[in-house]
Amino acid sequence: QLQLVESGGGLVQAGGSLRLSCAASGGTFSRYVMGWFRQAPGKEREFVATISWSIYTYYADSVKGRFTISRDNAKNTVYLQMNNLKHEDTAVYYCAARIRLDIATMMSEYDYWGQGTQVTVSS
Repeated sequence: QLQLVESGGGLVQAGGSLRLSCAASGGTFSRYVMGWFRQAPGKEREFVATISWSIYTYYADSVKGRFTISRDNAKNTVYLQMNNLKHEDTAVYYCAARIRLDIATMMSEYDYWGQGTQVTVSS
């Protein structure tokens, strides 16, 4: 059973940066596709970014060019570097893992989830 723990959230001014981390344990991390999702107040959880075992990446249009997903298989950790943050990026950010090898953008396609970390961007 893979366990995921996010960290790195906080309060930042618009235009600033944050780096989120997601540490995995209890499984062979390198075999999982990893993803980041977010949920703003009153809204549904939405896809942000994903990275495959082969380091292929894919982003939501809303974050493309500002966010970068990466992974360190030696540390069992996936990262989300967020630059030029906007007020509308305010949300709880969740890390997720998918057993299959192909990337995915839908919540239902992921098998394990972290508890989330709050990111608040002040305007």
